[in-house]
Amino acid sequence: MEIPEGPLQWVYYPMTVLLVILDAAVPAAPSEFMVIGGGTLLANGELILPLVFLAVVLGSWLGDLLLFLLFQRGINTWLNRYSWGRRIDRGVTLALSKAGESSTYAAVVAARFIPGGRTAAVAASGLADVPFKPFLLASAAGSALWATWMVGLGFAAGRVSVFPFWVNILIGTGVGIVVGSVIAMVIGFRRRMSGRRALPVRESAVNPVPDLGAE
Repeated sequence: MEIPEGPLQWVYYPMTVLLVILDAAVPAAPSEFMVIGGGTLLANGELILPLVFLAVVLGSWLGDLLLFLLFQRGINTWLNRYSWGRRIDRGVTLALSKAGESSTYAAVVAARFIPGGRTAAVAASGLADVPFKPFLLASAAGSALWATWMVGLGFAAGRVSVFPFWVNILIGTGVGIVVGSVIAMVIGFRRRMSGRRALPVRESAVNPVPDLGAE
C-alpha cells in the first residue's frame, strides 16, 4: 500500500478523532465536514483508507462511551443547576419519552444518521441505565455503519464531481442531511400512526363496550 506524501494526513487522523468525540455532546461540532472531507481526500489519493475508517469509528465509539457514562452517573443533576443545562436535560428527557417501547439498542445504531439523534439516543441510554456491554456493542456497530456511510459520501462526491474540494464536501454533507431528515420524518410518521392505532385500544380498555347479547 502506497503511503501518500505530505503532513496533511497526520493532522487529519487525530483531529477527526477529537471532533467526532466532541460531536457526541456538542452536535454543532464540524465532525461531518471532517469525515466527508476524509472521503473526498481518499478519492484524490491523499489519505489512507484503513486509518480514515479507524479514526472515524474510534471517535464515534469513544464519544458515545463518554456521553453514556456522564448521563449514567447523573450529569443531568449537575446540568439542572444552570438554565442552559436545564434546557439540555429537558431535551434529553423528551427524547427518552418519545422512544417509547422501541429498541434502545436499535436507536443507538440508527439515531446517529439523524441530525442530533446520536446525542439524544446515547444520553437517553445512560439515563435509562442500559446494560453497559450491549450498549458498547450497539455503539460499535452504529459507529462502523456511520463511518462507512459518511466516508462513502465524501468518496463518491470526490470521484464523480468535477468541482473543487470544498464544494464536494458541501455536496456530501447536503446529501447526508437530506437522507437524515427523511429518516427522521419516516420515524416520526410511523410513531404518529402507531399512536393513532393504539388510541381506540386504550379507550376500549378503559370504557369496555357492554355485551348486548348477554342481556
